Amino acid sequence: MTESYQHQFSDAVIVFREMRLPEPATPAGYSALISAYRLAVPLPRTLSATGEHHRITERDGWRIMTPRHAPHPTLEGHLTFALKYEGLDLAVLKRLFQVTGPAPIEALVRESPTGSYARRIWFLYEWLTGARIDLPDAEAGRYVPVLDPELQWPGPEKTASRYRIRDNLPGTPEFCPLVFRTKNLEKFINLELPRRAEAMVKDVPRDILARTAAFLLQKDSRSSYAIEGERPPHDRIQRWGRAIGEAGRQPIDRDELLRLQRIVLGDPRFVRLGLRKEGGFVGEHDRDNRMPLPDHISARPEDLPRLIDGMVAFDQGPARNLDAVIAAAILAFGFVYIHPFEDGNGRIHRYLIHHVLAIHGFNPPGVVFPVSAAILDQINEYRGVLESYSHRLVPLIEWEPTPQFNVRVLNDTGDLYRFFDATLHAEFLYACVQRTIERDLPEEAAFRQRYDQFRQQVDAFIDMPERLTDLLFRFLHQNGGHLSNRAREKEFAALTDDEAGRIEAIYAQTFGAN
Repeated sequence: MTESYQHQFSDAVIVFREMRLPEPATPAGYSALISAYRLAVPLPRTLSATGEHHRITERDGWRIMTPRHAPHPTLEGHLTFALKYEGLDLAVLKRLFQVTGPAPIEALVRESPTGSYARRIWFLYEWLTGARIDLPDAEAGRYVPVLDPELQWPGPEKTASRYRIRDNLPGTPEFCPLVFRTKNLEKFINLELPRRAEAMVKDVPRDILARTAAFLLQKDSRSSYAIEGERPPHDRIQRWGRAIGEAGRQPIDRDELLRLQRIVLGDPRFVRLGLRKEGGFVGEHDRDNRMPLPDHISARPEDLPRLIDGMVAFDQGPARNLDAVIAAAILAFGFVYIHPFEDGNGRIHRYLIHHVLAIHGFNPPGVVFPVSAAILDQINEYRGVLESYSHRLVPLIEWEPTPQFNVRVLNDTGDLYRFFDATLHAEFLYACVQRTIERDLPEEAAFRQRYDQFRQQVDAFIDMPERLTDLLFRFLHQNGGHLSNRAREKEFAALTDDEAGRIEAIYAQTFGAN
């Protein structure tokens, strides 16, 4: 291809966009393209360069490859390097194609019409931009996947005969976050967590399983509100719990999302329901002049319909063919970054996790894994995962404050929410799901069984209403297995010393000494 389309690619550097490299090295692949074409995009979590040593090293967010990996210092050379070694970064590629226009892509395809990388680049250009390059359909070349399944999780394959490509992207041009294959994710998948959950509940008596499931459902609902710093009345917790228990029964679309928002808010008098008509952000305000201090900036109101439609298409298509937890991470975290509503986004975001797990049949029938409770217990890690992308997104957004102390986004930001790396999100969510299956579910079922034993043994020698037995247990549980003097003198003054001692012995036998 002619060099008239080429930009200047840098030589070895020690600093790249204020990031220090572990050693002097030459940017390669996406880092080289971002620098040469001055692309305003979130930087990939791992950047590539080629150094002087004949070993590959990874450190401080850089993968330093050997001299033999060095690409030709051209657009085609760095694009080929990126697709071969770094996988797809759709946000970088779309912005790059917007800058280059079709001419250099047409030139590289005409120069290598049967080349697998040239055809993949051609497909990606037309898929991302929606513009057709003046090229005849490919007539030769082995069919290859556009996304390398050895590097990233693919979606279902569709034949794209124009390019002789197998389109295995897990989304549409309106919404297609990607997840890299990692040792952590492979380890989680190999655990076969749905089978473990089924095996665990198989031996639990049906009535105990039903009570366990009911408790875990309410626990998840309560925890989801607690993550938002709210303590709503019990009826709202129950109402949202019922909604979570029905997750997966209805497909996700705009009407369903609005229904969920109505349920989660309870009293909508002070919040406008439906998609936002104004900007939005997560963060605080400056004390003096109420200037927004955003940690995260939501998608522009004018972009919301297309973004939501993209999520709907993902939910009703590729999500059904991906690993359940990976699909849940993509949909749920994509939603919370878009933040389409004035309020209720966080709880609906976590509802979407249950929705995807349910449509995949990931959890046993009637059982909801208390994922929100696991998130609440790891709230700092959760915030870190959210910030892993928000902190790279916010510096790229141009905004101004509004008279209502809100933000107004000034530049085109839609692609920042369509395309992002959801790998950390999937790993975090898998860890939460594993915890609920291996700890929360069996521990709660075992607790219910021990509590039944405790109550039966108490009922065997003393006639006591169920509400008093419950109160008795709570006092014992809170006081290390012993009835306090206050409880003996007030609520349980009628107990003899012998009866009190026997009850404490039963508690110790069934629950162990605290």
